[in-house]
Amino acid sequence: MFSNAQKVLKSQAGMSLIEILIALTLLALAGTFVGGKVFEQLQEGKVSSARIQIKSIADRLKEFRRDCNYLPTTDMGLDALVNKPEGGRECKRYAPGGYIEGGKVPMDPWDSEFVYESDGKTFNIVSLGADNAEGGEGTDADINYKDL
Repeated sequence: MFSNAQKVLKSQAGMSLIEILIALTLLALAGTFVGGKVFEQLQEGKVSSARIQIKSIADRLKEFRRDCNYLPTTDMGLDALVNKPEGGRECKRYAPGGYIEGGKVPMDPWDSEFVYESDGKTFNIVSLGADNAEGGEGTDADINYKDL
């Protein structure tokens, strides 16, 4: 009763379970590869962002030095860029509103504080990287202002 064309169409109307499983497996493998690359790019973006933030903070510190004739010490910390230091050395030309917009020292891309070290003449700013510990490799490596 069925013509040959109808038999061919009826037998090719749907995919078998094995064909569906193979297609899903290939999609999962491709997704894993793409997902890994996206995560890798995200981490590289955070490293670049940390470098940019460190350079920006360094520029604010240089402005502070121009106005105050010294750098904030380690004890004063980066908070001196937001709040006028009290006690110790005085800064008569401290910028109204501080040196960082928003009144808050930014966190690094991994939501940790930057490490600031200064003797009042030289400084270094460090992000400890993704692992928030000294040393490391790749995205866990420390990012130092002195190395930029």
